[in-house]
Formats: sequence, structure tokens, C-alpha cells
Amino acid sequence: MNQNDDMNGSSFEELFKKEKPDRKRLLPGQKLEAEVTGITKENIFLDVGGKGEGILDLKELLDGEGQLTVRIGDTITAYFLQSTAHGMLFTTRLGAGSQAKAHLHEAFRGGIPVEGLVQKEIKGGYEVTVAETRTFCPFSQMDLHRAATADSYLGQHFSFKIIEYAEGGRNIILSRRALLEEAREEQKTALRASLHEGDIVKGTITSIREFGAFVDIGGMDGLIPLSEISWQRPDDLQEILTIGQEVTVVVLKMDWDKERLTLSLKGTQPDPWNDAAELVEGSQHTGSVTRLTSFGAFVTLKPGIDGLLHISKLGKGRRLSHPREALQQGQTLEVVIDGVDRDQKRLSLSLAEDRQRQQEESAETEDFKKYLQTDRKGQKEKLGSLGDILADKLRGKNK
Repeated sequence: MNQNDDMNGSSFEELFKKEKPDRKRLLPGQKLEAEVTGITKENIFLDVGGKGEGILDLKELLDGEGQLTVRIGDTITAYFLQSTAHGMLFTTRLGAGSQAKAHLHEAFRGGIPVEGLVQKEIKGGYEVTVAETRTFCPFSQMDLHRAATADSYLGQHFSFKIIEYAEGGRNIILSRRALLEEAREEQKTALRASLHEGDIVKGTITSIREFGAFVDIGGMDGLIPLSEISWQRPDDLQEILTIGQEVTVVVLKMDWDKERLTLSLKGTQPDPWNDAAELVEGSQHTGSVTRLTSFGAFVTLKPGIDGLLHISKLGKGRRLSHPREALQQGQTLEVVIDGVDRDQKRLSLSLAEDRQRQQEESAETEDFKKYLQTDRKGQKEKLGSLGDILADKLRGKNK
């Protein structure tokens, strides 16, 4: 009897534990994933597990046209604000109004995003209105990259993170960059799992340098080296690329340890070598000098295809210190292809006039050799006739 009572008691206790909801206390600012269980004209109801039912202001999930962006069954990320007589209040970000103003300190402690309107540029940053409160966002905290013009953010609504809350809320400093970096880390994790060499992706130009351009592909910046910008080497990247421009690129190399991505823009463009059957060894072409280096001159034979005219082939027998002593950029030349490497997409060239001169000199040399051979033959024939004469004389004496 006692044993059965113990078993019944134990079973009842286990059942009670299973049925009893998890009432772990939520802290203001605590972040969690919640499922949308109901939608009314004013609120969205959330399933927050054993913690109870959450309530979210429907306005937070309307798009710019006033359309609801979620439906029942969707999962969203929300932050706990407080418990009230009506239920547990949640937010995806704190918006405007006196109600939001009362929760700014909780937003600071819990890292809850707040919505702010960039009002004007002031010394060192921007004045931003959050929940009817004047706040400050430094230039360095407005974005991941410094904007070309400081006023490009004015009049816009953004989500911010409160990074400093002092003097009872009279001194509040914001950071939009902190939220962007958090989102970027999540994107980077997803990239590591999905990105492969050879993939074609879209991105946005974030910076242009002498050695190439940086592209944000969503979670990470990759570099397009100068040699991978175009099949035609550009004189000035600023002429063909602009910051903020959307581009499609090929992933060439990935180094996750050093967090480096090498991208190619020209890899998405038609390869001019596929239409260059006429470029064969020994053929003559007209080209334009596009670049001078210490070891030679690059000559463009057709758009996207350059050949190298080595410095040793430029001096007409005279040793040069630099190709500029014999050529200038933009000069038109007649060249001959000495060698073709289609795998490496390389051409070695020589000046057509030098090739012609060499051919003429070679022809003259051959003519001279033939002349010498003919002259020697004639001399042999003459010597043979003299021998015959001497032999005849000897035969006459013997008689």
C-alpha cells in the first residue's frame, strides 16, 4: 500500500511538473524568438513558450505602404519590455511616443533597438529624435562606412542602439553602426556555410582605391583587384565605378582565417579571347601603347587583349633604361606576334619594322652564302681545267 502510494505520488509529481508552465522570469530587454499566434486591429499576439502570451504593437510590423509583413505561424525576433495587467509587452524596436519614452532606460540596459529620426547635423555627429527625446549619434556610429556627404542621412528613420544613458535620460548617445555590425555577423555566419569559390553574387561598391574596389556582398566586404575589374585595364576606376553602385561578381578566392574574399567583375563579362582566332604567332597587327613599365610596353591589339613588347626589343640594338625612351603612351604601332599563350592569356610582341629588317638581313645573308657557294664552285672548275692542261703536258714529255 505504501509502495503504491509512493508510486502514485511520484507519478503525480512528474505529471505536475510536465503540466506546470515554465515561469522563468523574463528580464527587460531579453531577446527571444516567438511565434505569431493571433492578429487583431491593434496588436499581434505571440507564443513565448511556457512564459505566457506576449503582446506586440501591430504598427511595428507594417511596411512603408501600411501592409502587415507577418502572418499567423511566422516566427519573429522580439524584446521583452514589461509585464502589465493586460499581458507581457514586447517590441521589435522602440518607436515614438510617450509610452516608448518610458522604456528608454530598459532599452539601454537590454540592448533593445530604438527608432529615431535624424533631424540635423551638429558638431561631431547628428541630432536624432527618439521617443520625443533629443539624442546624439556620432558620425562614426551612423554607418559601417563614412558617407560621401554627411547630409545624406537627414530626414530618415533608422533603428539605433543606445550605447550611453546618463543624467536620467538627458544625455543619450546612439549607435546605428552597432546594430549593423550585429546583423553583419549573422550574415557572415550564413555566408561561411553557403558561399563557394566560383559562385556569382551581387554586392554594393563601398570603397574605391588605386589597387581595386571593395564590395559588400552582405555580411562581408570582398576586394576586386585592379586586374579583375575589366578585360580592358582602366586608367581611372572612378570613371567606371561609383560608391553605392550595385555589381555582380564572381567569387575567386576565400580566406576565412584572414576574413578575405577576392572577387572578379570581369569574370561576369564576355571573354574577348573567345573571339581572337586571328591572333596567331607570326601575324601582324596594329596596336596602341596603353601602358609603359620598367620591363616593357603593353600594346592593345583589340578591346580587352594586350600584348607585351619587351624592352629588349625596343632599342634597335641600343640598350634602354626605360621604354619611354623609345615609345609614348597612346602611340600607334605595327607589331608582330612572337608567341601566344592562350591558357595564361598572354602575347609576346615585337616591332613589325624590326621583324622586316631582320627578314631583309636574313635574305641578304642567304644571298651572300649562295654567292660564296657559286664562286667556290667556279674556282674549282677553273682549277680543274688547269690540272687537265698540266696533265696533258706531262703526258707529252713522257712520249
